Amino acid sequence: MEFKNKKNTFLMGTLILGAAGVLIKILGAAFRIPLAYLISEEGMGYYQTAYPVYALFLTLATAGFPTAIAKLVSEQVAIGNHKGANEIFKITHIMLFATGVVMFTILFAGSNQIVTSVQHNPNALTAMRAIAPALLIVPSMSAYRGYYQGYQQMSRIAASQIVEQVFRVVFGLALAFVFMKSLGPKFGAAGGISGATIGAFASFMFLVFIYLKDSKNRKVLIENSTGYIKQTTGEIVGKIISVVIPISIGACIMPLVNVVDTVIVISRLETAGFTTDAANGMFGQLTGMAMPLIAMPMIFTTAIGMSLVPAISEAFALKKYDEARKNAKMAFKITMLLVLPCSFGLASLSVPISMLLFPKQPPMVVGLLLFVMAPACVFLGLLYTFNGILQGVGKPYVPVYALLSGIAAKIVISYVCTAIPSINILGSAFGTIMSYIIAAIIEYTYIKRFLKIEFDLMNYFVKPLITVIVMFVAAKYSYVGFNLILGVKLSTLLAIIVGGIVYIVVLLGIGGITKDEILAMPKGRSVLNKLMKIKLVR
Repeated sequence: MEFKNKKNTFLMGTLILGAAGVLIKILGAAFRIPLAYLISEEGMGYYQTAYPVYALFLTLATAGFPTAIAKLVSEQVAIGNHKGANEIFKITHIMLFATGVVMFTILFAGSNQIVTSVQHNPNALTAMRAIAPALLIVPSMSAYRGYYQGYQQMSRIAASQIVEQVFRVVFGLALAFVFMKSLGPKFGAAGGISGATIGAFASFMFLVFIYLKDSKNRKVLIENSTGYIKQTTGEIVGKIISVVIPISIGACIMPLVNVVDTVIVISRLETAGFTTDAANGMFGQLTGMAMPLIAMPMIFTTAIGMSLVPAISEAFALKKYDEARKNAKMAFKITMLLVLPCSFGLASLSVPISMLLFPKQPPMVVGLLLFVMAPACVFLGLLYTFNGILQGVGKPYVPVYALLSGIAAKIVISYVCTAIPSINILGSAFGTIMSYIIAAIIEYTYIKRFLKIEFDLMNYFVKPLITVIVMFVAAKYSYVGFNLILGVKLSTLLAIIVGGIVYIVVLLGIGGITKDEILAMPKGRSVLNKLMKIKLVR
């Protein structure tokens, strides 16, 4: 097992995880879209009732541990203490397995009470119990991923994620088809959701295989460790817990936003005069159709956040503060350049995209949800990056305060607005957007002050905004033109391509990305030379 410390470690890690994320999202679309057809709107409602609760329990079991492992391991690796890094991994692995067992027991035993008394959707019980066993596997799997993240070996994490998704898609869809056909939406949703358990098991076995395969090289590194100081198990556990607790609290808050929806939205829609079935269907449209598209850019910002934690932790451990600031600024710039076009692109083509992906749904309904939720792309994406920066510099409590402030606003807005008949399900969308905005502003302000970073207004905000506004117009009107002679599907795809080309050309044309930033990328010199040949960069 080789552990390298290259100049482009942060960017290369982001690139590897981002590329894997794209493939995973494609596989995810190959799961979600057919799943919506297979188990119907009703089945998606049951699926989306169970999954956020599982996500919350999973977060309670694992949330801060992978990031804590990555942070603590990277700090030890920075000083050459591989023996200490391995001890941290082994102890954390045992802790994670124990928390997984506890969370599985609570969820499985209490699932009936949750779906009936809390969520008022008792038909989701089968799906809830089908996903619960994943809690016995995923925590242990996350221990291995955190360990490799600490060593900045992102290719191993990426491979395990792909294995997990492939098994999830294949077995989830197969079971959904079989159970839906013979037993109906309740069991169809359960079949689809159980793919997560099967995928997690496959990924776990893959990581165990890699870890065992690396044993000889790892032994050499451990024997040649420097800076090792013998610590008791209790001391190591205490250090882990001190890092885990704030990260866990912060990570729990985002899944809690989704659980708030399952508790509030359906009952408040009923208050607004909608039937339970209608409310369940509207909830499925928002959380099962619009939100997955809004979350699509997070494949890149998640990769940025994961790469930032060990990179910035290492820089701080070695007191290389200028390098930490440079990585933070670069991460912010990359995030803005990724999430802004996604947000404006979804807004410009919201109805055509909904017609392309969900032809059986009312296009103006799903399209409106997609249009309203589009700004969430920007602020949710920034939150992933900001959290990575704050965790890397050892300030994990800041995301806790920021996200608590956001969720407080979410609860109030969702509760009040969803019960208004003319607003209905959009009330939940407004609440979610506001929660992200509030949290992102708080974290941004703190990062600027703590790291003493100044973000140039023109380069970090004005130029990217000009670029996406031009892209918005180009995508929207190219679709209108194409649609005069072509069908909706082809017109939408061509409009997306036009928007992407316009975005890149305008961004480079107005200097939205500099030569130095291009050179900092993996294979940056080759990219810059090619761009200069075609005169997109001077």
